Amino acid sequence: MTPETSAPSPDSRPTRVRIAPSPTGDPHVGTAYIGLLNYLFAAQRGGEFVLRIEDTDRTRFVASSEQMIFDALKWIGLTWNEGPDVGGPYGPYRQSERTELYREHVELLLRSGHAYRSFETAEELEEVRKQQMAAKQPPRYNGAARHLSQEEIDANLAAGKPFVVRLKVPLEGSTTFRDELRGEITFDHNNVDDQVLMKSDGFPTYHLANVVDDHLMRITDVIRAEEWISSTPKHVLLYNAFGWELPKFWHMPLLRNVDKSKISKRKNPVSLVYYRESGYLPNAMLNFLGLMGGGMAQPTEQEIVSKGLNTKEGDIFSLAEMKERFDFKRISLGGPVFDLVKLKWLNGEYIRRQSPDEFFQTLRQTLFSDAYLRAVAPLVQERIETVGQFGDMTGFLFSDNVLPPESVWLPKKRQPEETLAFAAEQLTALEASTWDAASIEAELKKLGEAKQWSVKENFMLLRAILSGSLTSPPLMESLVVFGKARSLDRVRRFLEAQKKLANQRK
Repeated sequence: MTPETSAPSPDSRPTRVRIAPSPTGDPHVGTAYIGLLNYLFAAQRGGEFVLRIEDTDRTRFVASSEQMIFDALKWIGLTWNEGPDVGGPYGPYRQSERTELYREHVELLLRSGHAYRSFETAEELEEVRKQQMAAKQPPRYNGAARHLSQEEIDANLAAGKPFVVRLKVPLEGSTTFRDELRGEITFDHNNVDDQVLMKSDGFPTYHLANVVDDHLMRITDVIRAEEWISSTPKHVLLYNAFGWELPKFWHMPLLRNVDKSKISKRKNPVSLVYYRESGYLPNAMLNFLGLMGGGMAQPTEQEIVSKGLNTKEGDIFSLAEMKERFDFKRISLGGPVFDLVKLKWLNGEYIRRQSPDEFFQTLRQTLFSDAYLRAVAPLVQERIETVGQFGDMTGFLFSDNVLPPESVWLPKKRQPEETLAFAAEQLTALEASTWDAASIEAELKKLGEAKQWSVKENFMLLRAILSGSLTSPPLMESLVVFGKARSLDRVRRFLEAQKKLANQRK
C-alpha cells in the first residue's frame, strides 16, 4: 500500500445495494430512510436490494430486534431481494454467521503487513488517552504495537495474552475517494486512526465486516448516512490492501430536528414501532421519508392544473411515483428536517382520503385491534362495575396527549425541580429495561433506592405521567401493554412540556 491511495474507477456490474441495520433495539426511522433510498436506487436501475444484519456487537445485541427490523421495514412497504429471511446467493446474511470469513481476511492482512496485533489492556489504553488529553492532543491509539518484534508477538501469543488486530494506516500521505454527492474528499493519514479490525472476542468491528461483506456480496453502490464519511478512508485503505475494486460511495444527509440538530430520541420519537403503534399510516410514513433530502421532483405546472392539485398535494405520492420521480442528483446536502408537524399533516391527509370502511379497518388494525383490546381488558376487569367504566379507566391507553397538572404529578414534600430531575432518571431507567413487568419494577426500585425516593412516590409520579391521574390499572402491566416506544415518548413529552412551562414562567 502506497502512502497516496485513491479510488479506482467503478466497474459496470449490475447494480447491487444494501442496508445493514444492527439489532440493538427498536428499528430507527433513519434505517427506514436509508433503506428507502437504497430500494429506490435499485428499483430505478433494475438492480438488487440486499438486507444484511450487522450483529457482531454482542454487548448491545437484542434478540428480538432482528424480527422487529423485518416487520417495521415491511410495514412501510419495503421488500428486499436477499436477506436472512429470504436467503440469496451470497449468504449467510447475518454477520455473526460469517465470523470465519472475517478471521480468514484478517490473516491475509496480517501476512501482507497491512494490519498488526495490539496487546494493550483497556487500562493501559485509558492511561494513554488521559495523557493525550492532558497534553491537549486528540485521543487516539499511539501506534505502540506497530513496533513489536516477531519475538515479542510470539511470546505474547504463547502467554495467551488477549489482543486486537488494527489496521496499519500509512504514517504519511493521504487517502482520496469520490463521494457521488460531494465530489472528491481527501483525508490526511495523520488524521486517520489505526482502527481496530478484530476485537479480542474474535468478532470483527464494523469496518472490517462492512468491507469484506460488501465485496463478497458484490455491492456496487454504498448508500449510507453522512456520519460514515470519516470512516470511508479506512474502508478505502482496506479495499486497496485486499486489491479489490471500490464501490461507489453515496453519503446521504442526516435527518435533522427542526432546530437542525441531529435527530435523536430526546427531541423526537425515532422508533418506527412508535409510529406504527401511535396510528401513523405506513403509506404516510413512507411518503414522508420520500420527502427527506429533496430528491423528489415536484409536479410540473401542467400536472398541477391537469390533476387539480394544490401546492401541498404535490407532496403526496406513492412508492410507484417515487420510483418514477425520485432523482438522486436533486438531493440537497443541507440536512432534511424530520418535522413532526409536517408528518402529522401528511398522515391526516392520508386518513381523510380513506373511505369510511377503510378508516374503520385502520382503527381495528391499530388502536382498537383485537390484540390490543385483549391486552387492555384484563387490566380493568376486576376494577369496574359496568362496561361503560372501561373508557373512564383506560382512556389514557387510547389517547395521544396526556398532560397531568402539577397537583397530580408533584408528590408532597417534594419540589418541582427535584421531581422533574427524578422523572428524567426514570426515563433513563425505563430505557434500560427489557420491558416486562418484573424488569420495569426492578429498574424503578433500584433507581428509587439510589435517589432515596419511596416506592409510593416513585410509582405515583410515573403513574401520573402515564395516565394523567393518580388512579389507574396496575402500573407495570399498563406500561407493558402501552408498549416501550409509546411509554418512553410519553415521559419525554411530559418533561418537554414542563420545560416549556418553566421557561414561560421566567
